[in-house]
Amino acid sequence: MARILVVDDEQDVLELLVKRLRADGHEVLAAASGAEALAAVARHGLPEAAILDVDLPGMDGVELLDQLRRIRADLPAMFLTVLWDGTAVARVRDTGALYMRKPFTTQSLRTALDLVLVPG
Repeated sequence: MARILVVDDEQDVLELLVKRLRADGHEVLAAASGAEALAAVARHGLPEAAILDVDLPGMDGVELLDQLRRIRADLPAMFLTVLWDGTAVARVRDTGALYMRKPFTTQSLRTALDLVLVPG
């Protein structure tokens, strides 16, 4: 399984993601903000993929992914978000990352993560 960075400022969503990913055998680095995520990566190393909320305090998820991709340009990522205005969608699409709406199901999360983790 993979080491996944999960970042969401909604504690219940973060806990749910961590629980589901760990149940599937993934190692999870969890953070509630971009700053926490970068600190976790500095301590534990770069993940194999990232699952990010778009709307985070301070540095948003798109900015965080940009920072992470300065370390590894091809870092696989996906966004989970409730934001779907034109600007947010365009910013997320520009990253090339997969994105899906909240709320999500366990199966949709698994399917999306499988797509993100496919090499190449």
